[in-house]
Amino acid sequence: MTSPASDALLGPADIRELAAALGVRPTKQRGQNFVIDANTVRRIVRTADVRPEDVVVEVGPGLGSLTLGLLEAADRVVAVEIDDALAGALPATIAARMPDRAERFSLVHEDAMQVSELPGPAPTALVANLPYNVAVPVLLHMLDTFPTIERTLVMVQAEVADRLAAPPGSKVYGVPSVKANWHADVKRAGSIGRNVFWPAPNVDSGLVSLVRRAEPVKTTASQREVFTVVDAAFAQRRKTLRAALAGWAGSAPAAEAALVAAGVSPQARGESLTVEEFARIAENKQ
Repeated sequence: MTSPASDALLGPADIRELAAALGVRPTKQRGQNFVIDANTVRRIVRTADVRPEDVVVEVGPGLGSLTLGLLEAADRVVAVEIDDALAGALPATIAARMPDRAERFSLVHEDAMQVSELPGPAPTALVANLPYNVAVPVLLHMLDTFPTIERTLVMVQAEVADRLAAPPGSKVYGVPSVKANWHADVKRAGSIGRNVFWPAPNVDSGLVSLVRRAEPVKTTASQREVFTVVDAAFAQRRKTLRAALAGWAGSAPAAEAALVAAGVSPQARGESLTVEEFARIAENKQ
Protein backbone atom coordinates (compact mmCIF):
# COMPACT_ATOMS: atom_id res chain seq x y z
CA MET A 1 0.00 0.00 0.00
CA THR A 2 1.48 3.34 -0.98
CA SER A 3 1.36 6.37 1.25
CA PRO A 4 -1.28 8.88 0.15
CA ALA A 5 0.02 10.91 -2.75
CA SER A 6 -2.14 13.95 -2.20
CA ASP A 7 -0.67 15.72 -5.23
CA ALA A 8 -2.23 12.94 -7.34
CA LEU A 9 -5.71 14.29 -6.60
CA LEU A 10 -7.31 16.64 -9.09
CA GLY A 11 -7.74 20.34 -8.43
CA PRO A 12 -9.95 22.91 -10.23
CA ALA A 13 -7.31 23.69 -12.90
CA ASP A 14 -6.71 19.96 -13.54
CA ILE A 15 -10.43 19.32 -13.98
CA ARG A 16 -10.90 22.17 -16.45
CA GLU A 17 -7.77 21.16 -18.36
CA LEU A 18 -8.95 17.53 -18.66
CA ALA A 19 -12.43 18.62 -19.71
CA ALA A 20 -11.05 21.01 -22.33
CA ALA A 21 -8.72 18.34 -23.76
CA LEU A 22 -11.66 15.96 -24.10
CA GLY A 23 -14.07 18.59 -25.38
CA VAL A 24 -16.30 17.66 -22.43
CA ARG A 25 -18.96 20.05 -21.28
CA PRO A 26 -20.92 18.86 -18.23
CA THR A 27 -24.49 18.16 -19.30
CA LYS A 28 -27.66 18.83 -17.35
CA GLN A 29 -29.22 15.82 -19.04
CA ARG A 30 -26.87 13.50 -17.17
CA GLY A 31 -26.77 15.71 -14.08
CA GLN A 32 -22.99 16.06 -14.36
CA ASN A 33 -21.31 18.18 -11.72
CA PHE A 34 -17.62 17.38 -11.23
CA VAL A 35 -16.00 17.62 -7.78
CA ILE A 36 -13.07 20.05 -8.02
CA ASP A 37 -12.00 20.16 -4.36
CA ALA A 38 -9.45 17.61 -3.13
CA ASN A 39 -10.38 18.19 0.51
CA THR A 40 -13.99 17.26 -0.25
CA VAL A 41 -12.76 14.08 -1.94
CA ARG A 42 -10.72 13.19 1.16
CA ARG A 43 -13.71 13.91 3.37
CA ILE A 44 -15.96 11.63 1.29
CA VAL A 45 -13.41 8.79 1.38
CA ARG A 46 -13.01 9.22 5.15
CA THR A 47 -16.77 9.38 5.78
CA ALA A 48 -17.28 6.30 3.61
CA ASP A 49 -14.92 4.42 5.96
CA VAL A 50 -12.98 3.02 2.98
CA ARG A 51 -10.52 0.39 4.24
CA PRO A 52 -7.29 -1.00 2.73
CA GLU A 53 -8.98 -4.35 2.01
CA ASP A 54 -12.07 -2.84 0.32
CA VAL A 55 -13.14 -3.39 -3.26
CA VAL A 56 -15.02 -0.17 -4.02
CA VAL A 57 -17.46 0.28 -6.88
CA GLU A 58 -17.94 3.88 -7.99
CA VAL A 59 -20.83 4.93 -10.21
CA GLY A 60 -20.33 7.95 -12.49
CA PRO A 61 -16.63 8.66 -11.90
CA GLY A 62 -16.61 11.53 -14.39
CA LEU A 63 -13.09 12.90 -14.80
CA GLY A 64 -11.77 10.86 -11.87
CA SER A 65 -11.67 13.23 -8.86
CA LEU A 66 -13.21 10.78 -6.41
CA THR A 67 -11.74 7.73 -8.19
CA LEU A 68 -8.19 8.83 -7.36
CA GLY A 69 -9.11 9.43 -3.71
CA LEU A 70 -10.71 5.99 -3.48
CA LEU A 71 -7.74 4.35 -5.15
CA GLU A 72 -5.42 5.80 -2.49
CA ALA A 73 -7.46 4.18 0.29
CA ALA A 74 -8.94 0.93 -1.10
CA ASP A 75 -7.48 -2.34 -2.35
CA ARG A 76 -9.11 -1.82 -5.74
CA VAL A 77 -11.71 0.37 -7.46
CA VAL A 78 -14.20 -0.53 -10.19
CA ALA A 79 -15.75 2.51 -11.88
CA VAL A 80 -18.99 2.34 -13.89
CA GLU A 81 -19.27 5.14 -16.47
CA ILE A 82 -21.88 5.54 -19.22
CA ASP A 83 -20.35 8.57 -20.99
CA ASP A 84 -18.17 7.57 -23.96
CA ALA A 85 -15.65 10.41 -23.71
CA LEU A 86 -15.27 10.15 -19.93
CA ALA A 87 -14.97 6.36 -19.99
CA GLY A 88 -12.36 6.58 -22.74
CA ALA A 89 -10.19 9.06 -20.83
CA LEU A 90 -10.34 7.77 -17.26
CA PRO A 91 -7.80 4.89 -17.47
CA ALA A 92 -5.18 7.27 -18.88
CA THR A 93 -5.84 9.79 -16.07
CA ILE A 94 -5.39 7.06 -13.47
CA ALA A 95 -2.20 5.77 -15.14
CA ALA A 96 -0.73 9.27 -15.34
CA ARG A 97 -1.56 10.42 -11.81
CA MET A 98 -1.32 7.18 -9.84
CA PRO A 99 0.83 4.78 -11.88
CA ASP A 100 1.65 2.49 -8.94
CA ARG A 101 -2.08 1.86 -8.34
CA ALA A 102 -3.27 1.71 -11.96
CA GLU A 103 -3.44 -2.10 -12.09
CA ARG A 104 -5.89 -1.97 -9.18
CA PHE A 105 -8.38 0.05 -11.23
CA SER A 106 -11.05 -1.37 -13.58
CA LEU A 107 -13.52 0.46 -15.79
CA VAL A 108 -16.96 -0.78 -16.79
CA HIS A 109 -18.30 1.29 -19.70
CA GLU A 110 -22.00 0.74 -19.16
CA ASP A 111 -25.22 2.22 -17.84
CA ALA A 112 -25.21 1.57 -14.08
CA MET A 113 -28.90 0.61 -14.30
CA GLN A 114 -27.94 -2.27 -16.62
CA VAL A 115 -24.87 -3.55 -14.77
CA SER A 116 -25.30 -7.14 -13.60
CA GLU A 117 -21.68 -8.15 -12.97
CA LEU A 118 -18.36 -6.52 -12.24
CA PRO A 119 -14.78 -7.63 -13.00
CA GLY A 120 -12.52 -8.96 -10.24
CA PRO A 121 -13.39 -9.67 -6.60
CA ALA A 122 -16.91 -8.91 -5.33
CA PRO A 123 -17.41 -5.29 -4.24
CA THR A 124 -17.53 -4.55 -0.50
CA ALA A 125 -18.35 -0.83 -0.72
CA LEU A 126 -20.17 1.61 -2.99
CA VAL A 127 -19.08 5.25 -3.07
CA ALA A 128 -20.51 7.64 -5.65
CA ASN A 129 -21.46 11.17 -6.57
CA LEU A 130 -24.84 10.34 -8.11
CA PRO A 131 -26.72 12.60 -10.54
CA TYR A 132 -29.95 13.64 -8.84
CA ASN A 133 -32.17 12.50 -11.72
CA VAL A 134 -31.17 8.82 -11.39
CA ALA A 135 -29.78 8.66 -7.85
CA VAL A 136 -32.48 6.54 -6.19
CA PRO A 137 -32.99 3.92 -8.93
CA VAL A 138 -29.22 3.51 -9.42
CA LEU A 139 -28.62 3.15 -5.68
CA LEU A 140 -31.39 0.56 -5.26
CA HIS A 141 -30.26 -1.35 -8.36
CA MET A 142 -26.69 -1.60 -7.06
CA LEU A 143 -27.78 -2.73 -3.58
CA ASP A 144 -30.13 -5.30 -5.15
CA THR A 145 -27.59 -6.62 -7.62
CA PHE A 146 -24.50 -6.78 -5.41
CA PRO A 147 -25.38 -8.17 -1.96
CA THR A 148 -21.68 -8.17 -0.97
CA ILE A 149 -21.74 -4.34 -0.75
CA GLU A 150 -21.66 -3.79 3.02
CA ARG A 151 -21.14 -0.03 3.19
CA THR A 152 -22.38 2.69 0.88
CA LEU A 153 -21.83 6.43 0.83
CA VAL A 154 -23.55 8.46 -1.85
CA MET A 155 -23.49 12.17 -2.52
CA VAL A 156 -26.87 13.29 -3.82
CA GLN A 157 -29.04 16.39 -4.00
CA ALA A 158 -29.85 17.47 -0.41
CA GLU A 159 -33.57 16.89 -0.92
CA VAL A 160 -32.91 13.30 -2.10
CA ALA A 161 -30.59 12.74 0.88
CA ASP A 162 -33.37 13.87 3.22
CA ARG A 163 -35.85 11.50 1.58
CA LEU A 164 -33.53 8.50 1.69
CA ALA A 165 -32.71 8.99 5.36
CA ALA A 166 -36.19 10.03 6.54
CA PRO A 167 -37.76 8.06 9.43
CA PRO A 168 -41.41 6.88 9.45
CA GLY A 169 -43.77 9.75 10.26
CA SER A 170 -41.57 12.36 8.58
CA LYS A 171 -43.09 14.58 5.85
CA VAL A 172 -40.48 13.43 3.33
CA TYR A 173 -40.65 9.73 4.25
CA GLY A 174 -41.69 7.80 1.17
CA VAL A 175 -40.86 5.05 -1.32
CA PRO A 176 -37.07 5.73 -1.41
CA SER A 177 -36.90 5.75 2.41
CA VAL A 178 -38.65 2.39 2.76
CA LYS A 179 -36.83 0.64 -0.09
CA ALA A 180 -33.40 1.84 1.07
CA ASN A 181 -34.29 0.68 4.57
CA TRP A 182 -35.12 -2.79 3.26
CA HIS A 183 -31.42 -3.18 2.47
CA ALA A 184 -29.64 -1.04 5.02
CA ASP A 185 -29.58 1.22 8.03
CA VAL A 186 -29.67 4.68 6.45
CA LYS A 187 -28.57 8.03 7.85
CA ARG A 188 -27.51 11.50 6.73
CA ALA A 189 -23.72 11.76 6.91
CA GLY A 190 -23.15 15.45 6.20
CA SER A 191 -23.78 18.31 3.81
CA ILE A 192 -21.75 19.47 0.82
CA GLY A 193 -21.74 23.06 -0.44
CA ARG A 194 -22.15 24.09 -4.06
CA ASN A 195 -18.72 25.64 -4.61
CA VAL A 196 -16.85 22.30 -4.59
CA PHE A 197 -18.42 21.39 -7.94
CA TRP A 198 -17.90 22.49 -11.51
CA PRO A 199 -20.27 23.70 -12.72
CA ALA A 200 -21.73 24.77 -9.38
CA PRO A 201 -25.24 23.28 -9.10
CA ASN A 202 -28.15 25.46 -7.98
CA VAL A 203 -28.92 23.07 -5.11
CA ASP A 204 -26.97 21.85 -2.08
CA SER A 205 -25.83 18.24 -1.81
CA GLY A 206 -25.91 15.75 1.05
CA LEU A 207 -24.04 12.60 1.99
CA VAL A 208 -26.04 9.49 2.82
CA SER A 209 -24.53 6.49 4.59
CA LEU A 210 -26.09 3.04 4.15
CA VAL A 211 -24.81 0.09 6.16
CA ARG A 212 -26.18 -3.26 5.00
CA ARG A 213 -28.49 -4.79 7.59
CA ALA A 214 -26.81 -7.61 9.50
CA GLU A 215 -30.09 -9.48 9.21
CA PRO A 216 -32.52 -8.93 6.36
CA VAL A 217 -36.14 -8.03 7.07
CA LYS A 218 -37.75 -11.20 8.43
CA THR A 219 -40.65 -12.02 6.13
CA THR A 220 -42.10 -14.84 4.07
CA ALA A 221 -43.02 -12.30 1.37
CA SER A 222 -40.59 -11.63 -1.48
CA GLN A 223 -38.93 -8.25 -1.94
CA ARG A 224 -41.04 -7.72 -5.05
CA GLU A 225 -44.26 -8.39 -3.10
CA VAL A 226 -43.25 -6.00 -0.32
CA PHE A 227 -42.21 -3.26 -2.73
CA THR A 228 -45.54 -3.62 -4.59
CA VAL A 229 -47.34 -2.78 -1.31
CA VAL A 230 -44.99 0.16 -0.70
CA ASP A 231 -45.59 1.57 -4.20
CA ALA A 232 -49.37 1.22 -3.81
CA ALA A 233 -49.39 2.86 -0.37
CA PHE A 234 -47.49 5.94 -1.53
CA ALA A 235 -49.15 6.26 -4.94
CA GLN A 236 -52.08 7.79 -3.03
CA ARG A 237 -50.31 8.88 0.12
CA ARG A 238 -53.12 11.13 1.34
CA LYS A 239 -55.52 8.20 1.48
CA THR A 240 -55.83 5.74 4.32
CA LEU A 241 -54.17 2.40 3.70
CA ARG A 242 -57.60 0.76 3.46
CA ALA A 243 -58.34 2.93 0.42
CA ALA A 244 -54.80 3.15 -1.01
CA LEU A 245 -54.32 -0.63 -0.99
CA ALA A 246 -57.77 -1.50 -2.36
CA GLY A 247 -56.44 -1.99 -5.90
CA TRP A 248 -53.55 -4.11 -4.66
CA ALA A 249 -55.74 -6.34 -2.49
CA GLY A 250 -58.67 -6.54 -4.92
CA SER A 251 -61.08 -4.48 -2.82
CA ALA A 252 -61.15 -2.16 0.19
CA PRO A 253 -62.52 -4.93 2.50
CA ALA A 254 -59.73 -7.27 1.34
CA ALA A 255 -57.17 -4.54 2.04
CA GLU A 256 -58.67 -4.03 5.50
CA ALA A 257 -58.47 -7.76 6.22
CA ALA A 258 -54.76 -7.85 5.25
CA LEU A 259 -54.04 -4.76 7.37
CA VAL A 260 -55.85 -6.09 10.44
CA ALA A 261 -54.08 -9.45 10.09
CA ALA A 262 -50.77 -7.58 9.91
CA GLY A 263 -51.56 -5.59 13.06
CA VAL A 264 -51.76 -2.30 11.14
CA SER A 265 -54.66 0.15 11.48
CA PRO A 266 -56.69 0.37 8.23
CA GLN A 267 -56.93 4.13 8.94
CA ALA A 268 -53.15 4.58 9.01
CA ARG A 269 -51.25 6.12 6.11
CA GLY A 270 -48.17 4.76 4.40
CA GLU A 271 -45.91 7.48 5.76
CA SER A 272 -46.29 6.12 9.31
CA LEU A 273 -45.22 2.53 8.58
CA THR A 274 -41.84 0.83 8.95
CA VAL A 275 -40.48 -1.52 6.29
CA GLU A 276 -41.27 -4.43 8.64
CA GLU A 277 -44.94 -3.40 8.77
CA PHE A 278 -45.10 -3.24 4.97
CA ALA A 279 -43.63 -6.75 4.89
CA ARG A 280 -46.33 -8.03 7.28
CA ILE A 281 -49.06 -6.56 5.08
CA ALA A 282 -47.56 -8.29 2.02
CA GLU A 283 -47.53 -11.59 3.95
CA ASN A 284 -51.24 -11.31 4.76
CA LYS A 285 -52.62 -10.73 1.28
CA GLN A 286 -55.39 -13.28 0.66
